[in-house]
Amino acid sequence: MLVAGRPTLAVIGAILAVVAAITSSPAAAAAEALAERAGPPLPGNAVADLPVAAKSREAYARTAFEHGVDVDADGCGARYERLPQKATEAPQSAPGCKLSGGRWSSYGDGTFVHQAAALPSVNMEATVKAAQIDPRRSDNTQTPGAKAGVLLVERALRDQHLLDAKWVDGYFGTVTVAAYTKYQNSLGYTGLDANGLPGKASLSRLGAGRFTLTHIIEPGRRVSSGGFVLNTRTRSMLTEAKRLLGRELVLEQGSYNPGGDPTSKGTHDGGGVVDISVQGMSAATRTATVRALRQIGFAAWVRSPDQGNWPWHIHAAAISDTDLSSQAQHQIGDYYLGQNGLANRGPDDGPKVAIRTWEEYQRR
Repeated sequence: MLVAGRPTLAVIGAILAVVAAITSSPAAAAAEALAERAGPPLPGNAVADLPVAAKSREAYARTAFEHGVDVDADGCGARYERLPQKATEAPQSAPGCKLSGGRWSSYGDGTFVHQAAALPSVNMEATVKAAQIDPRRSDNTQTPGAKAGVLLVERALRDQHLLDAKWVDGYFGTVTVAAYTKYQNSLGYTGLDANGLPGKASLSRLGAGRFTLTHIIEPGRRVSSGGFVLNTRTRSMLTEAKRLLGRELVLEQGSYNPGGDPTSKGTHDGGGVVDISVQGMSAATRTATVRALRQIGFAAWVRSPDQGNWPWHIHAAAISDTDLSSQAQHQIGDYYLGQNGLANRGPDDGPKVAIRTWEEYQRR
């Protein structure tokens, strides 16, 4: 009770008892202990003055993280394992740990996400060009513009157990050509369909679920022209050459002619290759004809009796015709490398023009 506005002794004693209980509680004791351990307040620049050590990954172990472990040992990473589990609509799986399609709910905003990942693309023109040039190189120089697509093709061949991982380098050399031939064989292809040169059908099947194709090349169907067999791509190229020259071109040998002329050494076994008569042509006209053929996408040369057991003629091989025999592929690779397309691999003896394919000529 209060007397004249002052607390009684009993009230004061009660207050002192409460204060003593609080200051002697475990919580208070713990707070005092933390304060003693913390020491005096840090100066304002304490963090900035801390020493910085070089980054080191020595203590990192991927297996220490649950989502980095390949539990079923199928060679696919966490993304491939976890995305189908979390999908509201399951994506499609493809060899090589690839996913396409699918639908996921975003936890953050409730929206839906479609497509596991947009598939990369292979530029078929650049890839086929590399498959002709790279095997003829004396070094590992890569064909400009082809590396990304070649890598995608090589990774797919690796995952088919047809190409060792050490050859996945963006260089479409002889080992990659051999691996691609094996892949074509695995599809049941034979002959020209298994020539090691990526065609639309085989490349599309290899890329299923992995990549799409751009700049597609197709030789077209086989047709008769001047009594010889050509494909429609070659026929169109010859038609344009005639237009440029303002004269007819008479064929002496066509395409798809295995064993037809032993002196051709197999170059005419596939598509895209023709021999043109030079009868009645002057030296200047022969050169002008070769120049026109080169401008529209042929690797072309004037052949003389001094070079082999054959009469004067013009030999022309359509660059990047996917039906080319392996021998014709080698001639085109040599042409890009400044050579004459003969067994001696001598210097190119034809007129100098900017090398381009038929498709590149049409886009000029």
